[in-house]
Amino acid sequence: MTSLLLLGFIIGMRHALEADHVAAVAALVSDKTSTRETARHGALWGLGHTLTLFAFGGAILVLDATIPDQVSQWLEFCVGILQVVLGADVLRRARRVQLKIVPHSHDGHSHIHAVRGPSLPHHHHHHHHRPLPPRALLVGMMHGMAGSAALVMLTVETVRSPLQGLFYIVLFGIGSTLGMLLLAAAISLPIKYSARWNRAFLGLQRAVGLTSMGVGGWMMYEIGWAGGLLV
Repeated sequence: MTSLLLLGFIIGMRHALEADHVAAVAALVSDKTSTRETARHGALWGLGHTLTLFAFGGAILVLDATIPDQVSQWLEFCVGILQVVLGADVLRRARRVQLKIVPHSHDGHSHIHAVRGPSLPHHHHHHHHRPLPPRALLVGMMHGMAGSAALVMLTVETVRSPLQGLFYIVLFGIGSTLGMLLLAAAISLPIKYSARWNRAFLGLQRAVGLTSMGVGGWMMYEIGWAGGLLV
């Protein structure tokens, strides 16, 4: 029993590293230069992911039901759309980051100052109360809903009773939450250091946005057209 639950925890941590999960969280935190803030987003994604996995997966296990293949495909297809929307939003925010050249004069001498645009991250020496990021929670819930069918199939093949299955899903969710929290903290490092240079920050933002859109577009193609959902 213990080894089974440990397996669920480890598989959950690995699950956090799937391409669409990484791309989604990277898009969510692409303009966050605080490691603490990005870790919060990763943890909230994991919480949302776990909530829907437990709700849908647990109900299916207890009721001994199944999710129709077409419903599962539509949920995955919607995740692809979500990835494209997240990527487009990153590109939209990147356009607002600009380097403004402001004329300035004093003591009879004129020169210019380069100041950062309103959206470019900058450092404060004081702290603000930050509410929980609901978008990260909702994105995680969508990913969890789409992954419920695959997780239930894996759980059924692994456990011997619905109760064991529920424990397995909980440990799986905790593992994926921890994995995403650590991954988000790691993602914050290049964002934090690139924020010192406007061009590097803009380049990283665009790369994240295009990657998220690419992952989403590929998912939509694989499920919608290659998989036959829309044809």
